[in-house]
Amino acid sequence: MDDDTLRSIGELAGLTGLTVKTIRFWSDAGLLPPADRTPAGYRLYGPDAPARLALVRTLRDLGVDLATIRRVLAREVGVAEIAAVHAEALDVQIRTLQLRRAVLRAAAGRGSTPEEMELMHKLAKLSDRERTGLINDFVDQAFEGLDVGPEFLAGLRAAVPRLPDDPTAEQVDAWVELAELVQDADFRAGVRRAAADQAESREQVGEPDQVAAARVAGLLRERAGAARAAGVDPASAAARPVVDELADAYARLAGRADGPEFRAWLLERLEVAADSRYERYWHLAAVVGGQSPAPALAPAVEWLVSALRSA
Repeated sequence: MDDDTLRSIGELAGLTGLTVKTIRFWSDAGLLPPADRTPAGYRLYGPDAPARLALVRTLRDLGVDLATIRRVLAREVGVAEIAAVHAEALDVQIRTLQLRRAVLRAAAGRGSTPEEMELMHKLAKLSDRERTGLINDFVDQAFEGLDVGPEFLAGLRAAVPRLPDDPTAEQVDAWVELAELVQDADFRAGVRRAAADQAESREQVGEPDQVAAARVAGLLRERAGAARAAGVDPASAAARPVVDELADAYARLAGRADGPEFRAWLLERLEVAADSRYERYWHLAAVVGGQSPAPALAPAVEWLVSALRSA
């Protein structure tokens, strides 16, 4: 056959590997208009038909609908433009599938009930804006009207974790737990009490030096954490040197003298703040954001609280 030869549907099927049924369907849809017909009325196609069919097959394999393909073939829209649009659509589909996979793995790891899995999926598929809104709603309710400082609130809002497009099961699990936590009324009330207490404390002793405060927190983690790990009873005589060292460090941070009155004040502050869920919030936020969580401080705080109560 030369290049001007007209071909039947059967010949095109043999040449392209497509079925007669598929070629006829595409032809009926206007994607492959016949160049002529036989005396008996059978369709014949021109020399450009194989290339046209190859393009149609490629676009269909990529998920492009027939109406759009018809526009491409009519030169109403370019292949590059269509490719860009469909690539973006595929990105969305891929992210959706990745999220579903992560939810399923997290549900399997949790041994979730159908109700828990439904909740996990609902919370995980929230948009970034909806996730940010969830955290901002928590911040607004927990700190509204309190003098915690604009920098503190800005830092909280800026630290809203973003679930990545391809999250791990651990990240999905952490986000779901975080979303449940910030919607818990008791947690919100506890955070508000702690924030109000800190505001009152600042009025009494002033704003602490952040570097010094971080140093005291490190000392608490090191000394009380080590005592706890060693099984030192907070009420025992062996605990007193650790308590004395930590009380002195906190007194210097607050600009006050150590003594029974200060220790009672310190115990009250620690008791208000000693809720492991606060630290859990930041732990979960770090996991969602793909960061390494800070070493736990809550066990050390609990040990010191017990020791101060026993004094």
